[in-house]
Amino acid sequence: MNTKILLTSFEIWLPHHTSNSSDDLLEELTKIDDLPYSLYFLRQLPVNIEEASSRVIAKVNKLQPDVIICCGMAEKNQKLTIESQATLQANTLKTTVDLENLLSDLTDTVISNDAGKFVCEGLYYSVLKELQTQQTASKSLNKDKRSCVFVHVPILTPDNLPVIVDDFRLILQKLALFTINNYQLTMTNRQSPVPNHQSP
Repeated sequence: MNTKILLTSFEIWLPHHTSNSSDDLLEELTKIDDLPYSLYFLRQLPVNIEEASSRVIAKVNKLQPDVIICCGMAEKNQKLTIESQATLQANTLKTTVDLENLLSDLTDTVISNDAGKFVCEGLYYSVLKELQTQQTASKSLNKDKRSCVFVHVPILTPDNLPVIVDDFRLILQKLALFTINNYQLTMTNRQSPVPNHQSP
């Protein structure tokens, strides 16, 4: 199974920004050519919830990736931050990924329960909602679940870049492995014979 991972980033939005760290990180990933899974990029999304969400959902529907990792910049953060949930008004959606397991071997990544109430959270909510809707509609077709996480990226410097890239590569590796394991489990369940409960 060739795992397909879609990665997204944002463009700059304030005058003092020379680049967006989420896009800087994706640029680093384009330089790596020995990954055992396929990476697809949707970079420099507009800092607008409706436009960004529309582009990402369209890409998801066209590509049908196994994993979606949306990335955004968090200037005040010191580490990679994985968001556990996204909220819109009174509604909250949580990622289906086991984040404690995902982060068990990572040294410079933490979990957050507050995605920031900005475009990042709006995009995250929209993608989680779309995946939830598709999963509900496709249950009868036995389609497998796709996972989505949002990662906030700190400003990248020569000092933190190596560990940030290493942690992000581990995130990619683990999410790809989770996908393969889920796929194998699903296929095993589909192939298992249905017990015959007829009375004698």
